[in-house]
Amino acid sequence: MEPARLRFIRYPGGKLRILGYILPYLPSRESIKGIFVEPFVGSGAVFFALNPKRALLADINEELIDLYRGIHHDPLKVWQIFEGFPATKEGYYQVRSLVFDKKELELRAARTLYLNRTCFKGMWRHNSNGEFNIGYGGQDRRWIITKEDLIEISNRVKRASLRCSDFEDIIDTCRAGDFIFVDPPYKPGKREMMHAHYLYNRFHYTDHQRLATTLQRATAKNVRWAITNSSHPDIVNLYRKNHIIPLPKGTGGSPGILTNKSGEVLIRNYEGGAS
Repeated sequence: MEPARLRFIRYPGGKLRILGYILPYLPSRESIKGIFVEPFVGSGAVFFALNPKRALLADINEELIDLYRGIHHDPLKVWQIFEGFPATKEGYYQVRSLVFDKKELELRAARTLYLNRTCFKGMWRHNSNGEFNIGYGGQDRRWIITKEDLIEISNRVKRASLRCSDFEDIIDTCRAGDFIFVDPPYKPGKREMMHAHYLYNRFHYTDHQRLATTLQRATAKNVRWAITNSSHPDIVNLYRKNHIIPLPKGTGGSPGILTNKSGEVLIRNYEGGAS
């Protein structure tokens, strides 16, 4: 299976379709002597493409991390439950209303995967009660993922530690030899995320400032990192001492639609390519 084409979940701003523009600027699997770290793992497109020997995958979205944990623990059970969920609009809303106990890890993982594959544009939004509330999007993208995909994902994730955590705590654990890939919530070309449809939790400019400061601490420990972010001047200015590479293609202002005016950049604290 080609690592760069391993599909998992639909995620607004996910990097699967622009891996070809990102990977040449990232270190290779062999050159990462320590741990590969993703503090905003999302769909994990870069993790699956690089297929590192050791990894730490984290996100503040507990449902997302439990999805990874469920597939890691028992991919066949998750698939069996996922496969059995209904294929109608009414069934979608019935599954969306279900609440499972914390101990029912595979059930919760299958529900999250089902909602993600059948909701509108793979959005991830919750109401004030913390309930997933994206509308129905159809079944067309549900069966793009297969049982074999879940088994492969489980095998890859077995080499990773999974944590539900704020990015700062994760990045501060890194040491020389580790490599961090950072893909925070951002709106291409904009200063911060303002529309609740496209994110699990709001990410303001103050969060971008805190992220930049945290990455500076990592640099001081000789940790290599790369970040994808908005090309807005205020964001880019936070990383003015680093290497800034405009991305020729990206999602732009419309999630899921590639554009030649991406409004996105790749920023690194090192030079060189995949070596």
